[in-house]
Amino acid sequence: MTANAPITQDVLTIPRKLPEGGKTNIVGLTRDQLRDALIAAGTPERQAKMRLGQIWQWVYHFGIRDFAAMTNLAKDYRALLAEHFVIEVPEVVSRQISADGTRKYLVRIAGGHEVETVYIPEENRGTLCISSQVGCTLTCSFCHTGTQKLVRNLTAGEIVGQVMLARDDLGEWPKPGEPKDETRLVSNVVLMGMGEPLYNFENVRDAMKVVMDNEGLTLSRRRITLSTSGIVPEIARTAEEIGCLLAVSFHATTDEVRDRLVPVNKKWNIATLLDALREYPRLSNSERITFEYVMLKGVNDSDADARRLVKLIAGIPAKINLIPFNEWPGAPYERSDWERIEAFADIIYKAGYASPIRTPRGEDIMAACGQLKSATERARKSAREIAAEAGLSG
Repeated sequence: MTANAPITQDVLTIPRKLPEGGKTNIVGLTRDQLRDALIAAGTPERQAKMRLGQIWQWVYHFGIRDFAAMTNLAKDYRALLAEHFVIEVPEVVSRQISADGTRKYLVRIAGGHEVETVYIPEENRGTLCISSQVGCTLTCSFCHTGTQKLVRNLTAGEIVGQVMLARDDLGEWPKPGEPKDETRLVSNVVLMGMGEPLYNFENVRDAMKVVMDNEGLTLSRRRITLSTSGIVPEIARTAEEIGCLLAVSFHATTDEVRDRLVPVNKKWNIATLLDALREYPRLSNSERITFEYVMLKGVNDSDADARRLVKLIAGIPAKINLIPFNEWPGAPYERSDWERIEAFADIIYKAGYASPIRTPRGEDIMAACGQLKSATERARKSAREIAAEAGLSG
């Protein structure tokens, strides 16, 4: 694939077909969908609202997976539920814990496919990085995840299920009847794992409705950040239908370089993307857009790049997350030198923008940004092949 090849991979986006006639998984259904499903299974319509509230609390507040444990429901009703429904989250195949406390879960979803989910504990919060697709449509040349072809979109249940399995592992579900513990181990969710969330919009939206619901997992929209490479038509919808914070994988200050790093730029270039961000309905200083910028030695890390970046985002309440490149086998790039990263950050900071340098986390278990890759696709491309795809070979 040459540097100027058209982006065709997103046509491979495959919806998940659920088996016909099987039991319905409650996890990932929105309130409306669950209410309709309960009525279809025989719940009297006048009771549906109350039953919905009870089941919702058991599943999402207490993390209960067995209808028999739902003690405020009559036995015959519990039997009816068990006949028609299951409460299932994806299976954890393996868990690795980094020296810095980062946890990486290899998670198996329906069809035997695998994705990765990462939990990053920090002093005053715990961030869960979740995946939205198996593989990725985008083929960004600096990202290991992007070297894995897309297999399919995740369902809403598989997205919500990642939050639930992390809470299982961390022992974070409250016990019925015990005093409420307000400390949240999973306090923030970032849609920054495998995949482009806006190429799986409906499932991501429905999953976030469940995660943000104030009678279950109760994460506020300000504690959820969706990261996109710039799928312009879906950006306004994100504000209107999800309402979470937005991060943009930016990574370059000219179309020539961004075309190479983030090929979707050939569809929606920098100017088009920035116009969409200026229109983002929730724009305010309290809800700044995060620009993610991976620091690649000799590619996008010059003083001139820093000055161009500041000019480009003028007028957008923003912060710039500088990400030292996380290397992976066969990567066609190197991490910028620390002095270079600091000089770049200084120019941005002096222009009035926050410019934190992200501390790489979980590198020893390949859990850092851009390193996630499913065990279902082990084949490592050679450095020469990857360089050719990135348009870097001479």
